[in-house]
Amino acid sequence: MTVVVRDATPADEMRWRELWAGYLAFYKVDIDPVITDATWRRVFDPASAIFMRVAEVEGEVLGFTLCLTHEGTWTLRSDCYLEDLFVDARSRGQGVGRALIDDLIGLCKANNWARLYWHTEETNATARKLYDSYVESDGHIRYRINF
Repeated sequence: MTVVVRDATPADEMRWRELWAGYLAFYKVDIDPVITDATWRRVFDPASAIFMRVAEVEGEVLGFTLCLTHEGTWTLRSDCYLEDLFVDARSRGQGVGRALIDDLIGLCKANNWARLYWHTEETNATARKLYDSYVESDGHIRYRINF
């Protein structure tokens, strides 16, 4: 199976929304449709730091990453934060997630970004198996205050 990873285009919207719904269901969260709409618009807004890459096989989008770059206080170069990664359930374990991460690693190197980082739930064993094949957990625990 050949996985092609590329920038999202406006033509990907319907399929992305299907995958996004699956992603939200996986994490058992509801997000206001206004936020989903805004997320989609931000991907194509040149003023936004958010970007999306999609993975397709034989023309079908099977997964995506939503990321953003930002300045940091521990490096002179930008960091890349992988906020969301999702692969269609029927395609997991077939290299789609790995292709998406490999793509981001390539983008980080090409753009001279200092770091690529992400979070996942402790119980997400499938994703953690993939992530652990790249790097061990750095032992940090996330704290989040919602307002």
